[in-house]
Amino acid sequence: MGKTSIRSATRAAAFVIAVLVAGAGAPALANCEQAFLVPLAPTGLSVSISGESISGIYPDLLRSVSAKSPCKFTFSVVPRARQEAMFEAGKSHLLMPAVRTPRRDQLGYFVPVIGTRATLLSVDSRRAPVRSIRDLLARKELRVVLVRGFDYGDAYLNMIEQLSAQGRLLLEKDAAAVARVLDAGFADVTLMAPTVFAGAILEDKRFGWMMPKLRIEPLEELPWGESGIYISRQTVTASDRSALQNLFAAAVKSGAVYDSLKRYYPAAILAGGVRPR
Repeated sequence: MGKTSIRSATRAAAFVIAVLVAGAGAPALANCEQAFLVPLAPTGLSVSISGESISGIYPDLLRSVSAKSPCKFTFSVVPRARQEAMFEAGKSHLLMPAVRTPRRDQLGYFVPVIGTRATLLSVDSRRAPVRSIRDLLARKELRVVLVRGFDYGDAYLNMIEQLSAQGRLLLEKDAAAVARVLDAGFADVTLMAPTVFAGAILEDKRFGWMMPKLRIEPLEELPWGESGIYISRQTVTASDRSALQNLFAAAVKSGAVYDSLKRYYPAAILAGGVRPR
């Protein structure tokens, strides 16, 4: 899929979500007292950054909400680790897309959008399977590259510490940088939601060779969870939180987000790491 089709995909996703939000009735009339600061990092087709252009399923969802309600959002582009740090420090209002974790639940109110899981991803079909984090830690010949700031729960964070102690870990700013590392042969595997990695390689023709070779391996310690939007407990008032929760929930309930994913990701990618709520 080239950049033109990616842009078409996000425009179509925006249209679908706009229609559904427009027909949501009462939630679309919700009032917001403040403008919301939303730092964003590239996350496949969920959040796509091209120069000054910000597109993707999640930004388009917020734009549709803004068009049909008094709720306004200001986007900025930051690395994923900084996006997470800003949310933790109370310097932003929303964190998205974000996998639900106990640590993040302490910082914000979660609005689920899709079911998701992180999987082991690689392009080598010849090596023996890896079925668990235990296997991965034992397979010391496998070099690992991850996105700095990603969080898939305690098992994932503990894995990072152990891989780092073993000297087998590279950290990069986003999925596109991870793809470059794998393409150059500096690492063997990565671990993230398949849609995030697939979105990155679909946007850059240099990595198109990876898609038909992509190997998706679920790991025992990383079960299905939820991905969605966190609303800050520190910086968003109770009335604004209620308004946002109603607006987001109405769009999600319609199935628009998952329908958009089905339209633009290969079926194998969705089967490996995404399901509707």
